[in-house]
Amino acid sequence: MIALLGSVLVPLVAAGLRSLLWVPVGLAGLALAAVGVWWALAHTGPLRFLGVLLSVAAPVAVLAVYAAFDILWPAAVSLALWALAVTAARTALTSGRTSSTETAVTAPRAPWILMNTRSGGGKVGRFHLVEKARAAGCRVALLEAGQDVAELARRAVAEGADLLAVAGGDGTQALVAEVAARHDVPFAVIPAGTRNHFALDLGLDRDDPAAALEALSDGVEIRVDLGFAADRVFVNNASFGTYASVVVDPAYRDAKARTTLRTLPGLLSGDGAPRLRTRADGTDIDGLQALLVSNNPYGRAVDAAHPGRRERLDTGLLGLVCVRVANTVQAARVVRGSRSGGIVRLDAAEAVVDLVVEADEGTHPELPVGIDGEHVLLPSPVVCRSAPGALRVRVPRHRPRARRARGAAADWPRVARLALGRGSPARR
Repeated sequence: MIALLGSVLVPLVAAGLRSLLWVPVGLAGLALAAVGVWWALAHTGPLRFLGVLLSVAAPVAVLAVYAAFDILWPAAVSLALWALAVTAARTALTSGRTSSTETAVTAPRAPWILMNTRSGGGKVGRFHLVEKARAAGCRVALLEAGQDVAELARRAVAEGADLLAVAGGDGTQALVAEVAARHDVPFAVIPAGTRNHFALDLGLDRDDPAAALEALSDGVEIRVDLGFAADRVFVNNASFGTYASVVVDPAYRDAKARTTLRTLPGLLSGDGAPRLRTRADGTDIDGLQALLVSNNPYGRAVDAAHPGRRERLDTGLLGLVCVRVANTVQAARVVRGSRSGGIVRLDAAEAVVDLVVEADEGTHPELPVGIDGEHVLLPSPVVCRSAPGALRVRVPRHRPRARRARGAAADWPRVARLALGRGSPARR
């Protein structure tokens, strides 16, 4: 609360009422930068070049104006204090617990672990996970190209495995997690992939994958939700629209930036640019270019591009981040945040995703979907739903504290009550 007050007082003391002009000048610069980004992504040729130039020149011009009137340093101090206030408020309001309950369990008798030696640039080999897992009593299966991951997991259960684990990426984890949930067998995550967003939200140390093996000898069990897109399970998210359409292009794997810049103009502003529609808990939103459906809500919209920022994994809800920016005016309005309509966030137990089609077309083509990094085509419409508490997850008893979500907007009245000792930080 002191930092928040300071962020207001610093500009007033340094520049008096002139400081009231800072905000509109800064917002104008951000709006022009947003327009520049839109032109760069949605167009080609001279307009793309102009967009790149504008997206750089606009914020530089704002800083130059601040410097010319000798208000650059007060603006920087004010912004830093505001960021400190928001960060402290969110931290105070966050419980830091991924799941509401932890159950003490005995060590598994016949644990089985699937390892992808190619994941994470070879983490399995670098951290000697095969040897350490076998020393811990695990039966280790090494994933080879072309193998059916789900079938390997089903066979392991049929042969008596009482715990399924994966050392690999999130996509592989989702496939094995589905089998574990279906057979009510505990599941364990060894963060040996590149990003390991699911492991991050479980509070595991991604820099030390071998530490997750402690779940076998000294572990606790928590219940977390699973997300479904049609009949496909996801532990993190399912993405629809522009991103999913770009990544299914065969050229994307070898030339990501070039393929994205070549494909986006047609997807964002071309004559045949696809538009999505979603229906979630009685709310209809159409004209979307992109939609991210997550297994439990992300903290805030900007974190959706960097998953692994979910405060809880047991709310029984999906998080929806809807993006609708179809022209220059809408791009400029994005700086207004959720009030602009460009980014809409919803929490829902179920969502139906469909393509907006003309009345005379009468067909619902397949939708490209990115499911935990794996790209598939699903018949439209796609029903996404949450399966509350469907997965039993075994984690080490003594693991790093689950990453605090940096999500929901700060509840300032509640923060004030906490500051005055009149409230509790635990979420109700």
